[in-house]
Amino acid sequence: MPVSTNTKSFKVPFWAQIIAGLVLGVLLGWLARSQDLSWLVTTLEKVGGTFIGLLKLAVAPLVFFAILVSITNLRKVNNAARLATRTLLWFMITSLIAVAIGLVIGLVTNPGAGTGLTPADGGKPEKTGSWIDFLTGIVPTDVITPFTELNVLQIVFMAAVAGIAALQLGEKAQPILTLSESVLELLQKALWWVIRLAPLGTVGLIGNAIASYGWDLIGKYATFTADIYVGCAIVLFVVYPALIATVAKANPLQFFKGAWPAIQLAFVSRSSVGTMPLTQKVTERLGVPKEYASFAVPFGATTKMDGCAAIYPAIAAIFVAQIFDIQLNVGDYLLIAFVSVVGSAATAGLTGATVMLTLTLSTLGLPMEGVGLLLAIDPILDMMRTATNVAGQALVPVLVSAREGLLDRTAYDTAHSSPLDEPEPARDRERDQGPVPATA
Repeated sequence: MPVSTNTKSFKVPFWAQIIAGLVLGVLLGWLARSQDLSWLVTTLEKVGGTFIGLLKLAVAPLVFFAILVSITNLRKVNNAARLATRTLLWFMITSLIAVAIGLVIGLVTNPGAGTGLTPADGGKPEKTGSWIDFLTGIVPTDVITPFTELNVLQIVFMAAVAGIAALQLGEKAQPILTLSESVLELLQKALWWVIRLAPLGTVGLIGNAIASYGWDLIGKYATFTADIYVGCAIVLFVVYPALIATVAKANPLQFFKGAWPAIQLAFVSRSSVGTMPLTQKVTERLGVPKEYASFAVPFGATTKMDGCAAIYPAIAAIFVAQIFDIQLNVGDYLLIAFVSVVGSAATAGLTGATVMLTLTLSTLGLPMEGVGLLLAIDPILDMMRTATNVAGQALVPVLVSAREGLLDRTAYDTAHSSPLDEPEPARDRERDQGPVPATA
């Protein structure tokens, strides 16, 4: 009697693979540290480093073509200027909320008190940021160096100029746009393969963090570390759901159900740009029109940083000021908020937020040696910061789409974390047939 072939093969969900990688990484990291297994530490470091290296390999061309294509895609959306303005406005609003939460937490908990750290424990970073560097550094001196040195801010500038120029040229630029869209699809396909390696990368990254730093280092920064995680958690699980419920008039739990794969990958990879293809996919699954999502998500991946550019520099500035026994006043706190909203593009979607921190400290006149106090603990902090960043990058398009009457409520209510290699939903192909309407 023939055996039925209709049974589906069992697949472990991607989120379960990530969690398994986290658990295995913690266990291997603890084993490597407790048993002093140098070979295991090296192996974990190489595995994690290779995964991050593969993500970074695609960053420069991915950012350029994603921004270029996203700007030109706005021509398919009615009221494009309005959507872009609303997107930027919500970026600023959520950043202000996040920095306010960071300041309140820092002032209440005094993260620099009782650490045993002194100014002598710090050291000036190799690279620092200032407003002059930030403003003059936006414009590249040539078209090659930004790609070889991975200066994402300059890449964004060139892509924006190219995208706007293409819009002005109209049909004459169509061959370039067609090529750009094809290259972007190629890069995203290659990056999907890297993303599939995330569970393995998780083992290496988490394991290396535990093996290298252990719990002793975290003990010195216990209050500061807790402040960052608590601040990000409040933004992620209190502020964002409140905005979904009140502004988008939607179910917050459904947002996390749809966006969770991207949030998980961001936590592991510590890269908003590396997570960008997945962020865009989950945003579209949540009912955001493809044409608008292809603009808002790449734009957010390089400029929308509630974790790295709002919560972290606010608490870090208070921490550094307390270590160096410097009193901050109301004017300083307002400057922190200003830097967080205006200077967030300095983080550029890469792992770490050192440039943003140095920009904040230089604006306040705080010692740059304070950055050195935080470099050792940075990888542990960056996981939660980046997860918050990416959640915000998916949140804002949902809010704007809902307010403008563009959100596909049926898609939102049925969004799920399906396998990464699932074909593009039919509704996306349907939306490609014509321009997306926008309400007045």
